[in-house]
Amino acid sequence: MFFPHVVMPLVVGRPASLGAVSAAAAGDGRILLVSQRDADVQEPNAAQLHRVGVVARITQFAPLGNGSSRVLLEGLYRARVTRFISQSAHLSAVVSPAEGPPPQDEPAELQALARSVIASFDEYVGLQRRIPPEIVSLIQAADGLSRQAYGMAAHLAVRQETRQQLLEAEPPTDLLRMLGEVLSAENDLLRLERKIDEDVRGSLFQNQREFYLQEQLKAIHRELGHDDDDLTDLEAQVETRGLPEPVKARLSREIRKLRKTSPLHPEHTVSRNFVDWVLALPWTERTDDVLDVSHARRVLDEDHYGLDEVKDRLLDHVGALALAGRLEGPILCLVGPPGVGKTSLGRSIARAMGRKFVRMSLGGVRDEAEIRGHRRTYIGSMPGRVLQAMRRAEVVNPVMLLDEIDKMGNDHRGDPASALLEVLDPEQNKAFTDHYLEVDYDLSQVLFVTTANYLPQIPEPLRDRLEIIRLTGYLDQEKIAIARQYLVPRQLRAHGLQPADIRWDDDVLPAIIHGYTREAGVRDLERRIARVARKLARRRVELAGATDAAATDAVTSADLKDLLGTAPHDPSDLVLEDRVGVANGLAYTSVGGEVLEIEVSTVPGRGRLQLTGTLGDVMKESANAALSYARARAEPLRLERDFHKTRDLHIHIPAGATPKDGPSAGIAIAAAIVSALTGVPLRGDVAMTGEITLRGRVLPIGGLKEKAVAAFRTGVRHVVIPWQNARDLSDIPVEVRDGLQFHPVRTMDEVLTVALAVPRVAERYAGDAPTAAALAQ
Repeated sequence: MFFPHVVMPLVVGRPASLGAVSAAAAGDGRILLVSQRDADVQEPNAAQLHRVGVVARITQFAPLGNGSSRVLLEGLYRARVTRFISQSAHLSAVVSPAEGPPPQDEPAELQALARSVIASFDEYVGLQRRIPPEIVSLIQAADGLSRQAYGMAAHLAVRQETRQQLLEAEPPTDLLRMLGEVLSAENDLLRLERKIDEDVRGSLFQNQREFYLQEQLKAIHRELGHDDDDLTDLEAQVETRGLPEPVKARLSREIRKLRKTSPLHPEHTVSRNFVDWVLALPWTERTDDVLDVSHARRVLDEDHYGLDEVKDRLLDHVGALALAGRLEGPILCLVGPPGVGKTSLGRSIARAMGRKFVRMSLGGVRDEAEIRGHRRTYIGSMPGRVLQAMRRAEVVNPVMLLDEIDKMGNDHRGDPASALLEVLDPEQNKAFTDHYLEVDYDLSQVLFVTTANYLPQIPEPLRDRLEIIRLTGYLDQEKIAIARQYLVPRQLRAHGLQPADIRWDDDVLPAIIHGYTREAGVRDLERRIARVARKLARRRVELAGATDAAATDAVTSADLKDLLGTAPHDPSDLVLEDRVGVANGLAYTSVGGEVLEIEVSTVPGRGRLQLTGTLGDVMKESANAALSYARARAEPLRLERDFHKTRDLHIHIPAGATPKDGPSAGIAIAAAIVSALTGVPLRGDVAMTGEITLRGRVLPIGGLKEKAVAAFRTGVRHVVIPWQNARDLSDIPVEVRDGLQFHPVRTMDEVLTVALAVPRVAERYAGDAPTAAALAQ
């Protein structure tokens, strides 16, 4: 693009352009310069050329040896093409000047605009760096604003379309305004480019500086004889650790890769972290097992009271291990309510066998990568929790406690319970594969112990790999013994008191158990004892300066209200008297066994069944099945034939804020419905558990041991159970079995024989139903 009042050399090579230059040079030396609309067209016609151009004078014309010519041109004035004339060798045009004579005077506003544009051009030259600074001085010295404006336009590195618009703008006003806009936009872009360039240069300089310093450090190490001592140490560890051959080969490849990779490269950090993780894991290190059955029994008895089944199972494992030398680790699953000592039992197992103990909590884990690890392609990737626990253990044969295995979840990130299948399967965990490690790791020597509160929440495939050991809730006598032997001394010492200085009356612990706690375990009991210990410590400090302070503190049942406040529970809360429409049902929850009162009320109506108490779907189905049984047995029960059309039934289980569900309340609901419809009371000392069919058959249930302990704890003396569960009575503690009378039943008629309080009603259903005395024989 050419502008008026500008001298510029051109190299002309196209035949048509050479013809035009030669014709002009042979004439008066004037030539019209116009730009073509599409720069890619080699031989443009008249329609492909702009109509506004510049008339220039040829001042020098010199042919070159390659068929082209060098021309020095001086722009004279703008011209507008009237029409193009096609010649044989070139184009000619009829033109008219496109601008008038220059103004005689220049307004102050126009001069201010020119100065502003020149200042912007000066900044542009400074940012552009490819234009000599002297150009600004030459433009300022030019005569007239038009000459100055065209001089600035000629040096702008902008698109061809923008340069054509500048040429077509009327000088000097329109041209200066357009120049101001173009220069402002270009300066903004150039400033941004300079900032980016400086940032990049600074980053490169910093990287080069760090690289230079790293090289200097390497040179210093070489001079001192410590050539790549860090990587050399890693290679020595690989050779001396006794790693499996696949692992050793993998680490050797990674170390060779580290030697070739710059420390500044991100891949260097990834490879180095991988090598460090593999070397930090135990591969052959192990602790020697203490295979002394007597020692193991003594340790378990020191740490825990009762829990005979768990202790017996562990002693069997110790004895078998002593003979076999090595056993594939069993997967023990301790299932029981909170506070019965599942987690602390895992620590005792490790101490009894002389192994290291490591715990891994699974509560709330939803991501499969938490178990299997993240692949190294992800930023911040690391091994899963299993290998992290092995790193903390530092041996290949620890006792690993997987806590709260029933509280794992699953979502779009995967199913961690499925990932645990490989960890807990003795046939597969010999070659456990972590996504981060990508080499097999042997977990077969680990003794896995898992804990859970509620067995049904463990997925069936995972449950199949576990050896289930149930821990029932503690009896009152066991709680008292645990408190005296473990909880009280531990809490007193924790609060700066000596157990020998504190005297507890015999009735204090039973009063705390009955009035301040209602749980299957001893966790809340320990919190209450800790609160008493804090009160005693405060009293000791307050009386430290008194001369008549007693040397020995005493805790009596009369002090409990001051120490613990008003008792939240009353042993008489559970009414065990005979009542109409009220049955005692037994439920098994995640916190142990529980006795539920099931209330049924009848009112005149149209046979509507109302269920309240936050019941689950299973319990609602049990209620409907119980009602269908009552309707089917209406005549033998002497009920109104159409009671389902004239009466509404309302079934309610108190404590409505607590969700209740489970397949074990059918016979209790049916008994309460029959009692409410007949007006015959149910025995208050009888509790029952079992599911019912539409024809009155009683189906087996689970959790009998926990339910029996709950019934014994609350004062119930007769328990109705399904006939198929009679074989489970041997698992119930002897004290509970001797304190309760169990009544196995096959049908609902047999349930009513035991549960209804009126003898004549019971005799009506005696028939061939087995009595409790007959069952005992």
